[in-house]
Amino acid sequence: MTDTTIWPLWEVFVRSSRGLSHVHAGSLHAPDQEMALRNARDLYTRRNEGVSIWVVRSEDIIASDPGAKDQFFESPKGKDYRHATYYTKSEGVKHL
Repeated sequence: MTDTTIWPLWEVFVRSSRGLSHVHAGSLHAPDQEMALRNARDLYTRRNEGVSIWVVRSEDIIASDPGAKDQFFESPKGKDYRHATYYTKSEGVKHL
């Protein structure tokens, strides 16, 4: 049974300037998305550090299992050509 008096957890991502990616800044509890966005602004961009903020409910984030990293990120057999280390540098080819 879920306790409805506990506010959901939100993950906060901040982009510090144009052209950069959003970076995870932290987490906070809030009753809804508007309050989460306002609280994220107050907590994580006090000194004008950001140009954009994302807030995402933690329960909506799906992540891979760090314990299964080898299986999850392993290259398929016979597909070594997808990696730059598969190729050798050609002699006499400039700018490569």
